[in-house]
Amino acid sequence: VQLQASGGGLVQAGGSLRLSCVAQRTILSSFSVADMGWYRQAPGKQRELVAIIHGNGNTNYADSVKGRFTISRNSAKKTVSLQMNSLNPDDTAVYYCYMLRDGTPYWGQGTQVTVSS
Repeated sequence: VQLQASGGGLVQAGGSLRLSCVAQRTILSSFSVADMGWYRQAPGKQRELVAIIHGNGNTNYADSVKGRFTISRNSAKKTVSLQMNSLNPDDTAVYYCYMLRDGTPYWGQGTQVTVSS
């Protein structure tokens, strides 16, 4: 499995970005039941969960992003997206796409999100 993330960049506070991640080298049925999510890691901090969408469609969000971020998936395209609104400087981090399939975690290469004040 390879996870290819895109969509990061530089945005002013209050702005929006949309991250996308496509799962390659995995069959559709396997992707459909996998948990997909996004983690982030800011400089000097531990990697933390941002949002996750389970195979059954249920979602979980970090308290800090609830109401601002929305995670979604398109199983036909084997993609997971993260719509980020009302961004603030505390959201600045490298964002990593994540997949959990059959108990095995997979990580994307990370995409930088920088929010200027």
